[in-house]
Amino acid sequence: MKELDVLGVRVEMPTNNPIVLLRERDGQRYLPIWIAAPEATAIAYAQQGVQAPRPLTHDLMVTVLEDLGHRLDEVRITRLEDNIFYAVLVIDGTIEISARPSDAIALALRAATPILAAEDVLDAAGVAMAVDDEDEVERFREFLDQVSAEDFDEGQDDPPRGGD
Repeated sequence: MKELDVLGVRVEMPTNNPIVLLRERDGQRYLPIWIAAPEATAIAYAQQGVQAPRPLTHDLMVTVLEDLGHRLDEVRITRLEDNIFYAVLVIDGTIEISARPSDAIALALRAATPILAAEDVLDAAGVAMAVDDEDEVERFREFLDQVSAEDFDEGQDDPPRGGD
């Protein structure tokens, strides 16, 4: 398993499908995962530190775990099957619960929990960027700094193929 950092979410053009971009912490691979709009908003809120007046679903889940005396130790993106990513939540070090990667990422950001990906997932879907491509990464980061949760439409029912 390799630890990943969340670079952010954006809307892919021209399809207007949200995408979350992860980067291998000690490597040069990036993992793009197409996600649905509500999860993109949840991830963007967590990254921007937005506090809703009432708990949103991912906030509620973290609170429930903590109030029941449990902890989310890590989330793992475990496999890629038929262009669909799969993940698990690891609770209390031993309990594994199946989850969509987008939900797992939203929870991990709120709980300050590591996000890991299986090596074979990174081999299959990761995109290697050479050091020369840092300008492109910086442009992407600048875009992410300007995007807000309102940039995501609420109308997407089904994630595109390759999503979760």
